[in-house]
Amino acid sequence: MTYHESELSQLSHSLVWAGFRQLIPVSLFVAIFGAAFGLAASQKGMDQMSATMMSVLVFAGYAQFAALELWTSHVPVVTLIATVFAINARHLLMGATLYPWLRSLTPAKRYGIMMVVSDANWAMSIQAFSRGRAGMGLLFGGGLALWLFWGVGTIAGLYFGSAIQDPKSFGLDMVMGCFLLSMVFEGERNLRMFIICAVAAGASLIAFKWLPENSHVIAGALAGGITGIIMREKK
Repeated sequence: MTYHESELSQLSHSLVWAGFRQLIPVSLFVAIFGAAFGLAASQKGMDQMSATMMSVLVFAGYAQFAALELWTSHVPVVTLIATVFAINARHLLMGATLYPWLRSLTPAKRYGIMMVVSDANWAMSIQAFSRGRAGMGLLFGGGLALWLFWGVGTIAGLYFGSAIQDPKSFGLDMVMGCFLLSMVFEGERNLRMFIICAVAAGASLIAFKWLPENSHVIAGALAGGITGIIMREKK
């Protein structure tokens, strides 16, 4: 079912609930990594309330793990802020791509939705929008599912995390990457998209090899985005 342009940004309880249910399978794996974070936080000496509030308020998996590496009795605040910003800088690009559909919402709704935006629900909502379908329910409802399962996973890890000390040994760290890759293959399939993906992948690999840690995410996103703009302008 396709929607009129003005309907793409609409929110309703049914759309939000549908988005929530659609992201539950991915959220189950997110909960496992939330548990791994809870375990790592307890081993690092972080109290349970701080770890739980970090997951509830920050909701940024890789950034939270990076913050743990810097978590000492004297936290280096400037370094911590710079590290978290570098890892999450991709959200600047996510916000830019979502702006055409978010701009019609009130600031309270707009920033409330962005609080639960992550890679999975962003990718699925962008795919829906590009096909002329209502994606706001996926963005917000799916984000709520991911946020809830991440928080529950963190709490579980704080209390029962010893059972999942190394989720990577089961290959669970590849779940999100495989999910996002499937989103790419379900999108446009043409020479233009191939070139964009190739440029983004190449820039990301070069940055991974030669630039500071986590900068490959930003480099790949920027290179792919700029290539897409250039090719669209030529077209």
